[in-house]
Amino acid sequence: MEKIKVIIADDSDFVRDGMKIILDLDDEFEVLGSAANGREAIDLAEKELPDVFLMDIQMPVMDGIEATKYIVEHDMGKVLILTTFDDDDLVQQALRNGAKGYLIKNHTPEHLKQMIKSVYNGTGVMEEHILQTLAGMGNKEHASSLSESSFDPAGYSERELDIIKAVAEGLSNKEIADKLFISEGTVKNYISNILAKEGLAHRTALAVYYLTGNKNTNL
Repeated sequence: MEKIKVIIADDSDFVRDGMKIILDLDDEFEVLGSAANGREAIDLAEKELPDVFLMDIQMPVMDGIEATKYIVEHDMGKVLILTTFDDDDLVQQALRNGAKGYLIKNHTPEHLKQMIKSVYNGTGVMEEHILQTLAGMGNKEHASSLSESSFDPAGYSERELDIIKAVAEGLSNKEIADKLFISEGTVKNYISNILAKEGLAHRTALAVYYLTGNKNTNL
């Protein structure tokens, strides 16, 4: 089986070394290198061919937000943002710049590895409390809007609504497939069709729309 190639970018030696040890012990991963800032991560990626970047947000020289933007624009790999900071604005910036996931660093080794696999396989990942924060932001915008808006279930089948609800619960494609007794490929197709129907870019925007009625296409 082909290994998932990872570059770790964090300004903390302790964090970088710890993650490298965790991933090096698992035959499913290969750490191509470590970087102390976003610029170093990009330089590494220009020499190697990573699948996933583990990217801290607050770093010197070039932070994770700007590095993510460059990496996504140049199709250098998928970015999983890692941070100890619970900052609403940074969450939005990371998503707008193309990050595929956003996780607080207080996770277990197995959770970290599962999230890397999810991002590698094309499934966006996000901590539940961060999704709830985004939903709360949507509620504020909704309350200040002159026109009432809400999620409109019309035009959706019962199965589609089940999938939308599962996405809003933060479930991965595999978890949705197991819950609804269908294949992951079928789940992926459903979600792609739903996003296209609503004009939304990713599953996080869909979850916020379902939870708040706020269809923020800039999220």
